[in-house]
Amino acid sequence: MKAPCKNRFGSFGASHDAVLRRRIRFHGPMRAPLGRLRFRYLSTMTPLSRSAALTPIDPLPVRLIKRIALILAGPFYFLYIGFVPLLCARRQGFRGWYWRTVKRACSRLLWLLSIRVEMTEKDRATLAADTDSLIVINHRSHLDGFTLMDVVPDEKWFTFAAKKELCDAALLSTGFKGAGLVEIDRTSGKVALETLNEAVRTMPARRSVVLFPEGTRAKTATLAEFKAGAVIVARETGRAIRPIVIHNSDTLLPRGKHLPRSGTIRLEVLPLFHCDMSVDVDKDVTRLRAAMLEAFERGI
Repeated sequence: MKAPCKNRFGSFGASHDAVLRRRIRFHGPMRAPLGRLRFRYLSTMTPLSRSAALTPIDPLPVRLIKRIALILAGPFYFLYIGFVPLLCARRQGFRGWYWRTVKRACSRLLWLLSIRVEMTEKDRATLAADTDSLIVINHRSHLDGFTLMDVVPDEKWFTFAAKKELCDAALLSTGFKGAGLVEIDRTSGKVALETLNEAVRTMPARRSVVLFPEGTRAKTATLAEFKAGAVIVARETGRAIRPIVIHNSDTLLPRGKHLPRSGTIRLEVLPLFHCDMSVDVDKDVTRLRAAMLEAFERGI
């Protein structure tokens, strides 16, 4: 893969919006990665049963070939993803180039795992036009982050919060910084919130941090109780919350399992949630969870 350069990706200091507009103007839309061959837009969303979600999207011989390819080539590809920031992090245009590279890596991983991601055309357009928001998504399995990265439109930029221990790891720190992840010290809730608030305040309008309000993967068939962090950050920064509900990722990769099954995961983008500053935080948290729970149960 060619390292980023100024002429192709713009200056490192330019905003994501400016680099994106320049790329679309001079180079056309970004080429869809291989994994997007398994991504499908729906005109309408209907409930997807567990059995339908587990319907393999590839014949068994194809799935076996893909798994073998993942075992053989996967470690080398993801070592490349992890180590390229060590060589190129200071190059102009690196962050925009690296963001697209990581997106494609997530899409290719899902393709090799024979996992299809579905979203309605309306939800895709809503996400593409989304600005000044926090992304809040329920957490069902280890596939959730890859799924979200697979569907994010080129017009939108996500970043994640990562615990300090991961950001300090020798093999991960440079890559995490290159991807723009927000380092969180979870030993102090106050410091963690201050770090998030500062990061969100300085983000471009089209960049959103992704937060999992349950704090960890849900252990039951429904949504776990929500923590207040996302609502507090939204109140402090003035951003709205964009809820996203993920369906069936835990059906393909339940807790305790390490190899996902082939099948279909769906994402549903909900209307913007605005905090009510006239009530206390807990009431906003309850209202946010109720809206996401309704969509989650409707999609089962």
